[in-house]
Amino acid sequence: MRMFGLLGLVLALVIVGLLAKKQLATTAAPALSVVPGAESPAPGEAPANARAQVQQVQTQVNQALDAAAQARKMPDDN
Repeated sequence: MRMFGLLGLVLALVIVGLLAKKQLATTAAPALSVVPGAESPAPGEAPANARAQVQQVQTQVNQALDAAAQARKMPDDN
């Protein structure tokens, strides 16, 4: 009976491992955004404007954080 329990546990671990591997494989290669008229890069090659995209995302995140901080400001209760 212990052997069936051990086999069941090993089988469950194998299934979880395969699912985790599949999930990580799908998140490892995110899809690039498509811009009309822009030439798409070759597979495995970074887009020509990757640095500009990164800076744009950083700017958007900073603006969103600043807006959230502004919205949370409370008046002083003197």
